[in-house]
Amino acid sequence: MNEKEKVQGFCISDKSACVIGCGGLGCNIAVHLVGAGIGNLILCDFDKINESNLNRQFLYTKDDIGKSKCEILKRRLYDFSQDTEIKCIDLKIETESDMQFAKDCDIILLAVDNIDARKLVQNYATNNNIPLVCGGIDGFYGMAYLYIPDYSPCPDCAGLNIDAQTKYNISATAGIIGSAQSALAIKYLLTENKQLGGKILIYDDDIFDTLKINSSKYCETCKKLSLL
Repeated sequence: MNEKEKVQGFCISDKSACVIGCGGLGCNIAVHLVGAGIGNLILCDFDKINESNLNRQFLYTKDDIGKSKCEILKRRLYDFSQDTEIKCIDLKIETESDMQFAKDCDIILLAVDNIDARKLVQNYATNNNIPLVCGGIDGFYGMAYLYIPDYSPCPDCAGLNIDAQTKYNISATAGIIGSAQSALAIKYLLTENKQLGGKILIYDDDIFDTLKINSSKYCETCKKLSLL
């Protein structure tokens, strides 16, 4: 246990996490996981940094424009701490088999808005029994949700995979939801308490609420759950 972990009073240095998406949510998630002392961290993103990202993806600067998001994020995270082993996957997820790099992770954190990619990651988490923390933002609205396969309702039932056009992205909202996602992941890694799953945190114009999610009887993913 290093000195940081002694001060914090907990240790997740033996845990591994994977962050899918290195944008506004992903930057916030990753920096908090590294700050908490996560042992291994995988970053996955195929995109390059552009000027429109800089308002909310706070670990990038104008000098990074045109460079790989996951590579620059890895470099910035090492400025915070060198205790975490960080691996970059420069890849666009197009099939479930593309997710094999996450097979040994203790938890996956999803930080992309592409619905096809979100569903592929959800299916992979379901089929490999890996907890998944989802998040989404739109203006001053956001949601964070911990999905535990074979226990809690899936992200589809939680309304996290609705194909809707985002109006605009606010840096503050990305910070709030990204922090909430990382907090859920850290709590679960420390306790493995399944009761943390199945409740969605909603941020709506400065109001926070938590709702318990019930599975849909029409959901193929959730039809085997004892909740039904």
